[in-house]
Amino acid sequence: MKLSVPEMSCGHCKTSISNAIEALDSTAKVDFDMDAKQISIHTDKPLNTIQDALNAIGFDNAVV
Repeated sequence: MKLSVPEMSCGHCKTSISNAIEALDSTAKVDFDMDAKQISIHTDKPLNTIQDALNAIGFDNAVV
């Protein structure tokens, strides 16, 4: 799944997002495109679960 994360701007954001996703799925792989403010997530977890986790830590997001 690919998500736009407009508020993502720095390494701290990247770490926070990674930690939130890995807390749900320790085998998830997250690829970051900081310039485009997008992430690609490889996981078996449902989309809404991932989006809810990102929203919970303050990162609005939308499917790309």
